[in-house]
Amino acid sequence: MYEYQCRSCDHQFELLVRESTRYECPKCTSRELEKQLSVFAVSAPGSNGGGMAMSAGPSCGACGDPRGAGSCRN
Repeated sequence: MYEYQCRSCDHQFELLVRESTRYECPKCTSRELEKQLSVFAVSAPGSNGGGMAMSAGPSCGACGDPRGAGSCRN
């Protein structure tokens, strides 16, 4: 699963990449795509010298904070 942004229409989307995957924007069908840095890739254990920091209390994990789920404490 990769995240992309279309250079033509700025649409952001996820794409499950397989051998038969067509790399095109689902909104405008442009093939001018820019691969985005995934939150999961950034927050993977060992990717920044350690695991994720624990937050105080519940967190949504949906804001896309590049530090990982729970970093914004929302």
